[in-house]
Amino acid sequence: MKLIFIGTSHGVPEPDRRCSSCIVEAGGSYYLFDMGTQVVEDLRKRGIAVEDVRLAICTHPHGDHTDGLISFVDLANWYFKAADPLILLPDPRMIPPLRAWISATDEGKPLREDLRIASFREGVAYEDETLRVTAIRTKHCENSFAFLLEAEEKKVLLTGDLCRPGVDFPQIAFETALDLLVCEAAHFSPEDCIPFFDRTKAKRILHTHVNERRWADALTRQLAAAHPYAYGVAFDGMEVTV
Repeated sequence: MKLIFIGTSHGVPEPDRRCSSCIVEAGGSYYLFDMGTQVVEDLRKRGIAVEDVRLAICTHPHGDHTDGLISFVDLANWYFKAADPLILLPDPRMIPPLRAWISATDEGKPLREDLRIASFREGVAYEDETLRVTAIRTKHCENSFAFLLEAEEKKVLLTGDLCRPGVDFPQIAFETALDLLVCEAAHFSPEDCIPFFDRTKAKRILHTHVNERRWADALTRQLAAAHPYAYGVAFDGMEVTV
């Protein structure tokens, strides 16, 4: 399983960081997690066929995790007609406006009947022969989730956005051996996370959704410190194989 970090910024783009988005490659297929930026552009640059994307799923409804969704659905609707991704959204209220927007920008034509858009709940949100995605509710907003990804005998936890570690850090991180834990670093200091990271069974931990302006000193201290796991910060374009 490979993770390609497309956007690793906090709520707004920075000169060297775009808003949250990640491509996961497993079993020859591709899966999109959060779309805060124009992911199709990156697929094309990397030679990844849009038709090979099987899933696009968002951790929560905020724009820095979903604004690129309109572009993705629009292009899948009228240009990449052989594409058949399942688009899963954390709140069913997002679906009618998305459909209406795409229709309004295409002279009122409805979406392709075979373009699948649905919502998900806590629990197993998606599963195919390669990848299982389990949604774990968090308290960042009304409908926010972390995701446990299981593929090719590997396990990766994406925390999504959290309220704060002492409130909704996913319990599963303490119970399950993880090959990789990806945790946000926008809404609280990385140093707030360390006591919780130290209790996990993660081999490697990376921060994403990074607010370097706010937490630069804390990140510097923790990157220089010793940890019982590999510790680091993700950046745009970074590829990690687990």
